[in-house]
Amino acid sequence: MEKPKILSPEEVAERLKTLPSWSYEGKTLQKSLKFKDFKEAIDFINKVATVAEELEHHPNILLHSYNQVRLNINTHLVGGEVTEWDFELAQAIEKL
Repeated sequence: MEKPKILSPEEVAERLKTLPSWSYEGKTLQKSLKFKDFKEAIDFINKVATVAEELEHHPNILLHSYNQVRLNINTHLVGGEVTEWDFELAQAIEKL
């Protein structure tokens, strides 16, 4: 498996213009969502899991306060930096 290109903070900022609900914090793409209830949050997490498996790239997923989900994406293969793979996953998640 070839390692993906690490993106500079400037490249990340430019690409985030297409993902306004995401942020870049601590070398990680992040998104927070709030759902009606626990079931909706879990249903969303399961959809994310399916997409992540298809792309073979997995986010960190935190469920808290029963209906809130936070996604954190970076590429472990390159030491936790943000890469093109992270934006590919974030774009796929946006389509859910």
